Amino acid sequence: MNKNKTVEENMPITPTDQEQEYIARKEFERMQQTKAEKSKNIATEEKLKLKELHHMRCPKCGMELVEIKYRAIMIDKCSGCEGIWLDAGELESVSQLEKTGLDKLFSAFRKD
Repeated sequence: MNKNKTVEENMPITPTDQEQEYIARKEFERMQQTKAEKSKNIATEEKLKLKELHHMRCPKCGMELVEIKYRAIMIDKCSGCEGIWLDAGELESVSQLEKTGLDKLFSAFRKD
């Protein structure tokens, strides 16, 4: 039996500095990914909760919004402050109305 071989077999193998750096980097990346996934799930849950609380509520006063159809545009009008709100893309649709169409739109929402 070779004496050196027996000693080498019994000695623990220690990773090199490069191996330790690689392992640490991989562990850090794994922890960052786990944290990002957790954050994303929390953000998604929070977004759903906020949507439930604020859906069809006036961003100004919090009262209920009522949808009114004018031509092909669904306009949201506040039942409290009577503010008028447009969803994404609706402003572009309103801007393409002729002047008479705009006048009719505004007169439909004018406070008497």
